[in-house]
Amino acid sequence: MADRGLSERGAGTRALILDTALAAFAESGYRGTSVRDIATRCGLTHPALLYHFPTKADLLMAVLDRRDDAEGRAAGFDELRGRALLDELVGTARRNADRRGVVELYATLSAEATEAGHPAHAYFVERYARLRGSVGRAYTELARAGELRPGIVPETAARQLVALMDGLQVQWLLDPSIDMADALAAHVAAQIA
Repeated sequence: MADRGLSERGAGTRALILDTALAAFAESGYRGTSVRDIATRCGLTHPALLYHFPTKADLLMAVLDRRDDAEGRAAGFDELRGRALLDELVGTARRNADRRGVVELYATLSAEATEAGHPAHAYFVERYARLRGSVGRAYTELARAGELRPGIVPETAARQLVALMDGLQVQWLLDPSIDMADALAAHVAAQIA
């Protein structure tokens, strides 16, 4: 029973660290955030935090993985088809309007990670490729079903939709009166026959 208590306490500490790191990375970006600051915010010593996450890069990747687990994988995003997948993206934009910190984190980190040496570079390259592939598949399925307007090329439409989502997020961060979900829904509706 004592091992279980230690295990639960360790899981609780990890969750606290990840939540705190997400907020800190969202506020200051990866480069502007120190592990010592995160440890202090958690009420931990620097070595105690390093026990759970040996490097800052490990901590960043754990934050990103945890967010992906909570959002995409839990929602079964990869199993969605056609219009349902596009509707889920609109739903994600709607949920993101209540998660400013997550939106800031992704906007900041995706820009920082364009540098090949950034610890999240490979993560974002793979994430965008996977997202474009899923969205492209959805558009292809709509085209095969005769539900896509003529002249819309699925691969191009996928790149455009992903770019629109990212651009809307940045605009929303600067002006929260912008409705990201409505703009995405209108864009998708204009493409459907």
